[in-house]
Parts: sequence; structure tokens; C-alpha cells
Amino acid sequence: MSDLSWLPRQNGSKNHFLWGEEHFSTKAPSIIYEKKPVMDPNGDPVDDLFSAWITLNNPKQYNSYTTEMVKGVIAGFQRAAADSSVVAAVFTGVGDKAFCTGGNTVEYAEYYSKRPNEYGIYMDLFNAMVDAILTCKKPTICRVNGMRVAGGQEIGMATDLTVASDLAIFGQAGARHGSAPDGGSTDFLPWMLPCEMAMWNSVSCEMWSAYKMSRLGLITKCLMVIKDGGNWVCNPLVETEKYGYIRISQLVYRS
Repeated sequence: MSDLSWLPRQNGSKNHFLWGEEHFSTKAPSIIYEKKPVMDPNGDPVDDLFSAWITLNNPKQYNSYTTEMVKGVIAGFQRAAADSSVVAAVFTGVGDKAFCTGGNTVEYAEYYSKRPNEYGIYMDLFNAMVDAILTCKKPTICRVNGMRVAGGQEIGMATDLTVASDLAIFGQAGARHGSAPDGGSTDFLPWMLPCEMAMWNSVSCEMWSAYKMSRLGLITKCLMVIKDGGNWVCNPLVETEKYGYIRISQLVYRS
């Protein structure tokens, strides 16, 4: 190789974040952005390595996203991608009731209704949010408690992996209310599910369990979160024998 030792070099580091922290807050509705240390197999933090946690913070409205929250998700994934100390991005929601239930219907009704041009501009932001997740240069993990429904399902499917509580449910809502799941589900579902299952999931608005979605391959892992007498037990509201979880569930889903 050529000797380039004569070439002047700049030291230090560059700031590649497109935004500061103006799109993050702990006051709902908001996006919380945190860096958490990566742990080694012994549970000790690894020096200078972190996971970025991008958290939907609107639990009173089942973590539905407002316009400002959409901006926060975009900023969060761009920040995670541009931070050399971050090795993975975790996308989750506050509380145990919902990861996300889609767009904020109060904002839709009170502001975007009868303003089609404004709604079109909002959808440009939504598409940019999906793109920010898809193009993040770090592995992206959707951590699901409760509902991942409608637009929440769409942005969740944009991540690389999904790890869900076995109390979680998944599905669409638009077709039941005169809308269409074209913010991502019409793209992602046929990739991840058999074609007719994808179409039925889109139009029926049935809620499917984490066990069913794990069996079908839509999510990576379904984890038990209920303990009975010190033992992990499956969600009692799901007929897990349908999905082959009897007897082997303790071995597979505790890891």
C-alpha cells in the first residue's frame, strides 16, 4: 500500500446526529431515548458498548404515536445508527398493555380529519419513520408487551427481530374502520406469512397470539412472563397445544 503518513490527519470525533435531543422527553406523549450498557455472559457491563432503547411513551393511549412522536422515532433510529458505541437498537413501549396501537386517533379526529393535504404530509413523516427503522445500520429488535396492532404492527415489522411476551397479541384494525393497512402491512405480511394468511390477517382484523405468530414465523421469540409457584407457565388464555408448545415450552421459551 502507498505510504500516506505525510497526509495531515484530523483527530477527535465527528457528530453525525441530524438532531439534538429536542425530539426526546420523558413526559408523555413522547419518545424516550436511552443508552443501556451491553452485558457480558457474566452479567457485567462491557466497556463502551451500548444498546439504544427507543421507547414509545404514551401509555394512556396504548402508546399510539402522535406527529411529534413520529419525529422522535426517526431521530432515535438515526441517532442509534450514527453512534459508534451503539451495537443494537431496541424498539419498545412503556407499560405492559401495548407496544403500539398505531396512529393517535384523537389527533387524527381533531386535527387531520377534513385536512387531506396535511394528512398526506403526515404520511410522508410516517413513511420516513418506517425508512429510519429499515435503514438503521445496527440490528433492530422490537420488544413487545401487550398489543402490537394496526400501525404498531407495521412499524414493528420494520425491525429485524421481534421478542414478545406470551401475553402479546398482533393484528390489524384498519379494515374494520374503513381504512387499509397500507402503511407497511401490505408489504411486510406477505414476506413473513403464507400469502393467504397475510391477506386474512389484513382484512379480518383478528387478533392473533404471540404463540401463533411465533409458529407462523412473524416473530422471533415468544417468552413466558407468568410465574406459578416459582415455575414459568404459558399464557393460560391461549390453547398452546395448537402450536406445539406443550412439554417443550419450558425448554425453548425461557432462553
